[in-house]
Amino acid sequence: MPGVAGVILAGGLSRRMGGGDKTLLGLGGRTILDHVIGAARPQVSALMLNANGDPARFAAFGLPVIADVVEGHAGPLAGVLTGLEWAQREHPECAWVASFASDAPFLPGDLVARLLAAIEQDGADMACASSGGRHHPVFGLWPVALIDDLRHAVIEEEVRKVNIWTARHGLAVADFEAAPRDPFFNANRPEDLAEAETLLKRL
Repeated sequence: MPGVAGVILAGGLSRRMGGGDKTLLGLGGRTILDHVIGAARPQVSALMLNANGDPARFAAFGLPVIADVVEGHAGPLAGVLTGLEWAQREHPECAWVASFASDAPFLPGDLVARLLAAIEQDGADMACASSGGRHHPVFGLWPVALIDDLRHAVIEEEVRKVNIWTARHGLAVADFEAAPRDPFFNANRPEDLAEAETLLKRL
């Protein structure tokens, strides 16, 4: 989508999966990351992977790999800030950055369009997705215009929870059906990965 860059957030430690890069685990003969890229890439004009450590392990995916601009595994807000700074630097034509979790293989193909529509409908500053009565702030659409505000919150105030920062601004919510499967299902634990295999076979 013109004017929207994308960032796949893979900067976490994957503790519940036993460590390592859970996004590189196999699902249906491909990696989880393959599934995420396949759904995210058509929705944005440029796509980046936010991951810490050696970027060479993601070389096969053909995406720029950018580490958090804040040290210490500061959470998804640090990843969003990293995405905004990358877009501002490399893609100044983009006014928005969409964020995608790297462990959600079933994310919807119309996510960005519906987030934009929610912002326009509500006259909001930003948007996140929801399903089954739960908000999913990692799946969001963020304005590059608020980069200085977010940088101050993350670096100077050490804000780590997404909802603390979004509460300061107008947040729209795009709601998605959670049945027959939740499009924001994420593979956090080994049993989640087994469930994802079952869900994939049903599709």
